[in-house]
Amino acid sequence: MKHQQIHPDNDVDRLGQQLSAKLSTASLDLGHDISERLRIARQLALKSRPPVVIMQRRMAGSVQSQGTLTGTPEEGLNLWSIFASALPILALVLGLLVLQDMQSDDVTSDIARIDAALLTDELPPDAYTDPGFVQFLKLQLVRTAAND
Repeated sequence: MKHQQIHPDNDVDRLGQQLSAKLSTASLDLGHDISERLRIARQLALKSRPPVVIMQRRMAGSVQSQGTLTGTPEEGLNLWSIFASALPILALVLGLLVLQDMQSDDVTSDIARIDAALLTDELPPDAYTDPGFVQFLKLQLVRTAAND
């Protein structure tokens, strides 16, 4: 189902033009002093009107009838917008790679310490099958690291 975009600004402009035409035809029958006061009032109203640039900015970021936001029509994909969009993704990927590298180094160094402790100690063969032996080795490594 296609929604038709309704532009209330066009309706307001059309209504303003119709009203202006009716006022212009009705002002022909007025006297000179009244028409001069109306002319001065119109000039004051035009001076107090906000500049066109501000009104275009308001219309550029408006909400449509479907509830979607619209940007400026000249907004496109330029080099800076592509770079700004890709920068957070690039930072995330680099952060994940650094974390993975750090974790793999920690695991590798733990395994190397355990292997070195196993190869340098004289233990009975039953000790290697004990489930708490790895915990014992880790405690020994922590104690020796604290003593160094």
